[in-house]
Amino acid sequence: MLFDLLSDIVANDDVLLIVKNNGATSETRSNSLSIRQKEKWITIGDNDGPAHMHVNSEKIKSAEFVQEVKPERTSFSVQFFDDNKERVLAAFFTKMYDDSKKLIPARKNAYDELKQKFSSKIKF
Repeated sequence: MLFDLLSDIVANDDVLLIVKNNGATSETRSNSLSIRQKEKWITIGDNDGPAHMHVNSEKIKSAEFVQEVKPERTSFSVQFFDDNKERVLAAFFTKMYDDSKKLIPARKNAYDELKQKFSSKIKF
């Protein structure tokens, strides 16, 4: 199910995949990324290309759809956690608002459809 969720996420344009720890942050935009799985490793992006990531599917234990309300807008993400409830990966849906700061219905619908398909909290 993790591979299916990640596949559906990267099928959307303008999703920012973020891997962050104390020493570094990596950001990859989802536009036209390939995805495949070989054993426990899920590869997002072209393995021979300039940027890609490998996700250890055995380390991801849960995922949660998160809507964080901020003063000017709400951020929409899917966050992936290990067995210590530490965030391993986050997928932020970007370009959710138009120039007048109005939520774009098609973008919100894409997020909501994923949330409905996979549930708001997922255990792997």
